[in-house]
Amino acid sequence: MKSAITATLALVHAITCCAAAEEKQSAQRFTGEVKLPASYPYLLALPKGYAAETAKAWPLLVFLHGAGERGDHLDQLKQHGPPKLIESGREFPAIVVSPQCPNGQIWDHHAIKALVEDLKSKHRVDATRVYLTGLSMGGFATWETGIEYPETFAALVPICGGAGVRFLLADRIKDTPIWIFHGGKDSVVSPDYSKRMHDVLKRIGGKVQLTLYPEAGHDSWTAAYNDEELWAWLFAQKRG
Repeated sequence: MKSAITATLALVHAITCCAAAEEKQSAQRFTGEVKLPASYPYLLALPKGYAAETAKAWPLLVFLHGAGERGDHLDQLKQHGPPKLIESGREFPAIVVSPQCPNGQIWDHHAIKALVEDLKSKHRVDATRVYLTGLSMGGFATWETGIEYPETFAALVPICGGAGVRFLLADRIKDTPIWIFHGGKDSVVSPDYSKRMHDVLKRIGGKVQLTLYPEAGHDSWTAAYNDEELWAWLFAQKRG
């Protein structure tokens, strides 16, 4: 009798432990909490008139720097691209955010998307006019983030970057206006990366154009970002 009671108690204990373990697993699995792998400090420039025009929503321009500007000093970002232009007095008709990737890391497309959503919650962003651009490492991230979140961006401007094997997912962004820039003599990132994405998108009816600077090396971004035609085209794009 005693052994039977002992066996019963052991069975109840086992069932209880199993149920507790299952409950714990369920709680861990279905909390809905998402922890981002990275979060970025950033430079933020608000457009002229932002404070006065309190009912107006503004475009958002996201700029992703290259590998050389990684670190923990935001002033490093003012060497190239929109931050450099803003520092020299250029005014954009948009909210401009320039995040910084830490040393030893590469851009994470989920964290870039999270940054965009955070800015949309804190500032008057026109969600139909969110633009993404980047150079070199940032050019790769522009492709990757645009392909991962095609519903987020009104236009992409990848400069001297590439999409790697993600060119197989090009159909995800065939309806996104894209202007690609690359140097014809780039020995760091082959222009073939940009040519391949351009050709693939063209074949499937994508809204894509490619500017190849025949004599430029890796630095094709200076000429691209100094091109007024680029900015006129970019800010004319709108989702929907």
